[in-house]
Amino acid sequence: MKIFKRISFVGFLLIFICHMSFSQQQMPLYAGKIPNSKSTILKEKTEDLENGVLFISDTSIPTLTAYLPDVGKANGTAVIICPGGGYSGVAILHEGYQVAEVFQKMGVAAFVLKNRTPSEKTMQDKSIGPLQDVQRALQVVRQKAKEWNIDTDKVGVLGFSAGGHLAASAATHFSNPFIENISGVNLRPDFMILAYPVISFTDSLTHIGSRENLIGKNPVKEKIIFFSNELQVNKQTPPAFLVQAGDDDVVKVENSISFYRALHQHGIEAELLIYPKGGHGFGLTNPNSTDKWMDACKKWMQSNGWLAKVRQQ
Repeated sequence: MKIFKRISFVGFLLIFICHMSFSQQQMPLYAGKIPNSKSTILKEKTEDLENGVLFISDTSIPTLTAYLPDVGKANGTAVIICPGGGYSGVAILHEGYQVAEVFQKMGVAAFVLKNRTPSEKTMQDKSIGPLQDVQRALQVVRQKAKEWNIDTDKVGVLGFSAGGHLAASAATHFSNPFIENISGVNLRPDFMILAYPVISFTDSLTHIGSRENLIGKNPVKEKIIFFSNELQVNKQTPPAFLVQAGDDDVVKVENSISFYRALHQHGIEAELLIYPKGGHGFGLTNPNSTDKWMDACKKWMQSNGWLAKVRQQ
């Protein structure tokens, strides 16, 4: 069994390296000091969880990995991808690099965010660490938009599970910068794509592991409300595409439904795809359906003009 696990892990590392070869650039998210950080001896871990998941945890130095399309194919749209992992780490392969490759082939510049793992050992306030990282990712992508052939008005976020919570938080808290933003870079995503997302931290809806990992076991009411994204929607919230399975036994499907309802009530365009079956954590492919949700997502993006060919100056 141990021998098999070692072989399996080596296989995953080879797959990891292969996928990384598609990327154009991996960079530290922050050029200098990482905000809200403590010095630590904690070392990042990479694990093969034996179910198709390559999991990275104990991250204290966040990175952004760019998958840039060929210039002739680029449509100017960019998406920042937030893999899931219950705020205990990130499922970097099937909810990160593999997804980025699909967008890259569509002409979309894709950026996989490896955000910091919330921890009192590495952060002064663990509850805002991941939000700082996704805001910084939006800042970096817009600052480097010309270099990367990106339209600054076509930058979205995509998140899976707890990464969906992070993406939705970026889309509802953009007016509250948690990073230094002297030049006033726009931190609002232009759209969001959420796959089986944790949306709410309320007792009736939340994924308790994600909530405890981010804001602790005994959070104050104000933090629960702040991080319940269905309660933070307003008329400036960007449009959304949501997908989840009705039989999800990890994150209640009511998370997606409540968020869709809040968006609809505020006049925000949204599309909600609910599979009857599929469970949780299926990434790009629902094993209980022959349909590919990314096909529906692509049509949604096309209808909103995000896949239109960018005109060369």
